[in-house]
Amino acid sequence: MADKFEELVDKYARLVVEVGINVQKSEPVRISCPVDGAYFARALAKFAYMRGASDVVIDWIDDEISHMGYEYKTKEQLEIIPEWSIDKSEYYFKKGVNLIKVYASDPGLLADIDPEKVAAYAKAHAEAFKKLMKYTMNDICSWCVVSIPQKNWANKVFPDLSPEDACEKLWELIFKTTRMKEKDPVAAWEKHINSLNEKAEFLQKNKFDKLVYRSDNGTDLTIGLPKGHKWVSAVSKNVKGTRFVPNMPTEEVFTMPDRLRADGVVFSTKPLALNGNIIENMKLEFVNGRCEKFTADRGEEILRNFFEDDENSKYLGEVALVPFSSPINKSDVLFFNTLFDENASCHLAFGAAYPTTLEGGENMTTDELIEHGANDSINHEDFMIGSDDLNITGITEDGVEIEIFRKGEWAF
Repeated sequence: MADKFEELVDKYARLVVEVGINVQKSEPVRISCPVDGAYFARALAKFAYMRGASDVVIDWIDDEISHMGYEYKTKEQLEIIPEWSIDKSEYYFKKGVNLIKVYASDPGLLADIDPEKVAAYAKAHAEAFKKLMKYTMNDICSWCVVSIPQKNWANKVFPDLSPEDACEKLWELIFKTTRMKEKDPVAAWEKHINSLNEKAEFLQKNKFDKLVYRSDNGTDLTIGLPKGHKWVSAVSKNVKGTRFVPNMPTEEVFTMPDRLRADGVVFSTKPLALNGNIIENMKLEFVNGRCEKFTADRGEEILRNFFEDDENSKYLGEVALVPFSSPINKSDVLFFNTLFDENASCHLAFGAAYPTTLEGGENMTTDELIEHGANDSINHEDFMIGSDDLNITGITEDGVEIEIFRKGEWAF
């Protein structure tokens, strides 16, 4: 069993390197990974070097030490972001780095920390690194977000199991949803990518002006789409033309909303893990694109602090469509991890829009993007709104209504 597990971990790491970031010869690779996942980071590094990577740099993450920082540092100390950390990132971005983020933190890590401290660091960090967001938001460099089980996260997902059993079960789900159990995972990914591309092509050719969301939970939201918006699926290309897959798993087809044309009410359908806290059951009311009112059964103060980071955090930057029958949702597991939960459900995102979801957007200045309807922010945060009774109607530029989602599923 151990050999089989190690084999799967190796195959998974290889898939991330060869299909996820698709690293090319003489390019550097930078990996952020939990210290408990050192075995996985080593596997990633091995395959990156085997592909000809010029360098592999690891940024280790330790939840316990992170928690200590929030516990013992003052708010003012948390707001200090070392210049060298920004310089280091900029150095590797300019070298054409390939980024792998192993996202596996405890979703409730900072639940006992003063929310003002959490907000202070989040804002300072986001502001300090804002100028570097273009490297990933514009797909200048290849990047990929993946996950591996960690004890506290696994126990949050499976609270009735021992830490060992919870991690084992979570590994099984990760292998399944990333298609590692398929006879040929790479071929399975190609088939999946083609299927998502077909959906994107249908949406693109209809040139929708707006989308209308309605569900039995009270969601009644209309979102305008800017002229020239592009529907994007699983695959992106970096500035060199190299294909990569930003999320593994991925089930979404997404585009850019018009920042000033969201009106109505929407309810979240899954908890949101944000800044080491959980936010549940959000009700969001939009007027002229701006979230004017909001409530949450849990984590409302965390959400309020997030919105106060900058004014544009209250506007939308992404519209993503995911069928309710996605493999992740069919697992009937709440992951408390945005990478998985966003790919189990239709979702929206607060904050910055991806310039790549607008024709020519990657070559536009910030002012030009805003002029074309894009949102700009120091944040980008997905939240889930999909359900089995969600209906979405697209209204074309000519006023024709086309059913896109019927009861949580693709209608075409």
